[in-house]
This record gives sequence, C-alpha cells and structure tokens, in this order.
Amino acid sequence: MAVVQEETTGCGIAAVANIVNLSYAEVKAKANSLGVFAEDKALFSDTQYVRALLREYGVNTAAKEVPFNTWQTLPELALLAIKYHLEEGRPFWHWVVFKREQGISAVLDSAINLQHSERTDFEAMQPEWFIAIEQ
Repeated sequence: MAVVQEETTGCGIAAVANIVNLSYAEVKAKANSLGVFAEDKALFSDTQYVRALLREYGVNTAAKEVPFNTWQTLPELALLAIKYHLEEGRPFWHWVVFKREQGISAVLDSAINLQHSERTDFEAMQPEWFIAIEQ
C-alpha cells in the first residue's frame, strides 16, 4: 500500500516516503527540519527539494532528469513527473514513484482522490520525464 499525501501539495513528501518506506508524518517532519514545506509552490517546479530529502535518507538519484520514452525502458525505481503543465510559464507536475519488482511494474501515486494508490493503468498516465533512483 502506497503512502498517501496528507496535503494537497504533498506529493513530493509522499513520493520520498514511498521510496524510503516511512510514514508521511515522519518524512514531513524531516522535510520541515530542512526548511522544505509542502505548501511551498517551488516543490512543484524544482527537483532539488526532493533530491535533498532523499539524500537525507541515504538515497542517491541520477544527476539529470531523463525524458520519458516507454514504461519498459524505465529503471527498476524512479521518480516520475506526471500531469506536467505550465502555469504562467513555470513548469508544474505531480510526483509519483515507478517500481518494478520481480518483473511486475506499478506506479505508487499519493493523490488523495484515488481509490487505489498502486496503479497499473499506465495508458492513463502521461509521464514527461523521470529521475532514476540509484540502488
């Protein structure tokens, strides 16, 4: 079961919680101690915050974002930017986590309004790019 975001703007915090297998509250407390707050709109358009939070848990990320090509070419674990759009010329997206375990792929989507947070409806999601999680 995926961690669900507890705030409308908490998808980055929830994505990190899903990667490090901790609760939303635990990761939010760590984020807040680093000066990262879910209500900060910069979280929607900058990758440095989620990267810094993952580093705090000893998780390394690839240096660059990679344009999404196909689901099959994704690494075993990755942060995906979906629902990508521009607002006043600034990029925004929703963070989700792609995972592949024993050949089975799923997306952990923390959105509060979903019936199932572990998704396999890949055709409904349109990733813009991804960040590989180095294991």
